[in-house]
Amino acid sequence: MSEMNQQKSEQQHGQFQYDPNNLLESLIERLNLKNDAALSRALEVAPPLISKIRHRRLPVGASLLIRMHEVSDLSIKDLRELMGDRRTKFRISDKQFKPKNQASS
Repeated sequence: MSEMNQQKSEQQHGQFQYDPNNLLESLIERLNLKNDAALSRALEVAPPLISKIRHRRLPVGASLLIRMHEVSDLSIKDLRELMGDRRTKFRISDKQFKPKNQASS
């Protein structure tokens, strides 16, 4: 099944598809920019970061999402919806809060 057909099928069944391109294109349009290079300047990030997100080699991180909010005035919730993230809660791994084992002296 082609990616477009899969997306249509998921939308019809109430599912969502992660699509960072929709987020990037929406920001370019909202900010009246010409391309990804102009978006990277507006967000004050290196152009390769936008490229990696567009090609799904890198997720949209929290700090970038906050920066997108600051320059676009879109809510974090709206930005997440633009990229297909419909989770109502973020879960943080328990491992992130456990202290590292320290070697005894």
